Amino acid sequence: MYQQMIFVNLATNDVEASKKFFTELGYTINPQFSSDENACVVISDTIVAMLLSKSRYADFTKKEIADSTKTSEVLICLSAESREKVDELVDKAIAAGGTATGETQDQGFMYGRAFDDLDGHTWEVVWMDPAAVQG
Repeated sequence: MYQQMIFVNLATNDVEASKKFFTELGYTINPQFSSDENACVVISDTIVAMLLSKSRYADFTKKEIADSTKTSEVLICLSAESREKVDELVDKAIAAGGTATGETQDQGFMYGRAFDDLDGHTWEVVWMDPAAVQG
């Protein structure tokens, strides 16, 4: 059965530093689709982050590349299997050089935290009670 995938393309100032950051979070780099100009970060079987040097990113757009430390161009939200996994991933991101951003969101049935990566892209990590999703 076909599973649709998402490839999130993000501009980065330092491909090697970004590779190190995301591997410290527990993700892998697919070397087949990585080079000095980009890193293919495998988040899951259906989610891939392509981290592109700004010069490589510019090959795909005629628009000005946002300075993600000053402008929000995207909010990336990842699901987590538990509250503990939310905390684990965000804590790893902070330990690897990321920055905690926003307030912890705890609505009982839903729990989330967020971090900015080395380039200022915001990653939200959220757990939702499966009973609330089904209801």
